[in-house]
Amino acid sequence: MNGYFDHNATTPLLPQARDAWLRASEKHWHNPSSLYRDAGIVSQQLESARERLGTLIGADAERIVFTSGATESNNALFASLPTDQVVAISAIEHPSVREAARGRHVIELPVNADGVVEPDAVKQMLTTKQPALVSVMAANNESGALQPWREIASLCREHGVLFHTDAAQWIGKQDASNLGECDFITGSAHKFGGSKGCGFLVLPAEDSRLNFIRGGPQENGRRAGTENYPAIEAMVTALEALAPRLSEIEKTQRRLRDEFIAAMRSRFETLRVISENAPRLWNTVLMVMPAHHNLKWLTALSRRGFSISTGSACSSGKEGSSVVVTALGASADELKRVIRISGGWETNAEEWQSLATAIGDVFDELNRGGRPQ
Repeated sequence: MNGYFDHNATTPLLPQARDAWLRASEKHWHNPSSLYRDAGIVSQQLESARERLGTLIGADAERIVFTSGATESNNALFASLPTDQVVAISAIEHPSVREAARGRHVIELPVNADGVVEPDAVKQMLTTKQPALVSVMAANNESGALQPWREIASLCREHGVLFHTDAAQWIGKQDASNLGECDFITGSAHKFGGSKGCGFLVLPAEDSRLNFIRGGPQENGRRAGTENYPAIEAMVTALEALAPRLSEIEKTQRRLRDEFIAAMRSRFETLRVISENAPRLWNTVLMVMPAHHNLKWLTALSRRGFSISTGSACSSGKEGSSVVVTALGASADELKRVIRISGGWETNAEEWQSLATAIGDVFDELNRGGRPQ
């Protein structure tokens, strides 16, 4: 039984990505910056991967810089901005955005009761303030709430303000073909079946300010260091494998997720599902449990073979780590009872039902004060 329900933290390597990585590692391991024939082939393959990724996300290839992941990309973006510039970020951004923005004049965009940034609030802010950049994630990593990034990007264009979206959770779960409408995009391969340590940053076509790792001329002089072509090839191959199937996957997995929620509600009358009324990722359920500390839930379910989380993996271990539930004004007690369930592309009905059963069994044992087995 596959009890892995933490796909928003990281995903298993897709078979297609693994095969692509192995082929590239065996045949095209040379340094793409070298001048001999085999290196030139790797360079061509690297640029082909850049073109293919650009097609998948609707961005010109020359805008793409390959990085180690969204965290590096987010930090590089904010580090390029003068510290005296005003930036606006949503109240529910990933830690790699919130911490990267620290030290600047930050305007925090609130979310509504469903955990969504409202375009009207952004429009009002743009009318009264003059930020250098607006950053709103495409899909929230905790609640799964989809943010209106296309509308916000359009508003920013109207006001001459740059717009960034952290698309780490969107890519591989939603249609990414229009992301190129954003000025800046960040993504991580391991969130959609690629390997860890690989990602990208998309820049405006005319942007020449970012030169975030100095040294050699790689990545058009923006990020020095030998490119990890096998990981890049695996990343692009993973997205190519998923993109044609997303509509079918969403239809099936949304039904299974909703059946899981129904099973939870039949057992726990006071269960609170965060962002339940908002458009959400088909794989994600963020719940405030009726009782017991979330670490007890996590530990007890782990002993039974189920992997869940208490919120963002990048905040794990911190009391009240749920950024979303905090932004919605939850009490300290509620924050300690939050758990996140995030299934995958192949999670089946039996696995969802087994998790629901296990949660019910653990609840009974915790109520009895015993140590769940």
